[in-house]
Amino acid sequence: MAGLEDLKKEMIAPAAEPAVVREPKKDKFGRAYATGRRKDASARVWLKLGSGKMTVNGIDIEKYFTRPVLRMIINQPFEVTNRVGQFDVIVTVSGGGLSGQAGAVRHGVSRCLDNFEPELHTALKRAGFLTRDPRVVERKKYGKAKARRSYQFSKR
Repeated sequence: MAGLEDLKKEMIAPAAEPAVVREPKKDKFGRAYATGRRKDASARVWLKLGSGKMTVNGIDIEKYFTRPVLRMIINQPFEVTNRVGQFDVIVTVSGGGLSGQAGAVRHGVSRCLDNFEPELHTALKRAGFLTRDPRVVERKKYGKAKARRSYQFSKR
């Protein structure tokens, strides 16, 4: 019976294990890398300490994403973590349209920040920036004009 009592004591007061501390993932140049995806777009993102300069496919972000809403989407991870203007970002994005590409860049920037500073993980996760948005275009079905739209019904 002594064995059962020992088990009960262990179950009541388990041994405290130290929390897992994640290390930053940087290359020899001090950059963090991550891939972001949204719809059909995928973005490769490099992040390093700097003055806040962002280039997308070799073009300045204001010229590539001309709509302010798209630039706002991309800057959301920096605003949530209070890191606006502290990092230089270099992005290569392909596939999809501008809105999907902006979402892919946001996802990639969030994952880069998580790799660069692991203590930002909880703030980015709570904001939902580390999760890939699974919504994609529904496929066209046979007998339909589009994915769900039927052809016009004619009585006569």
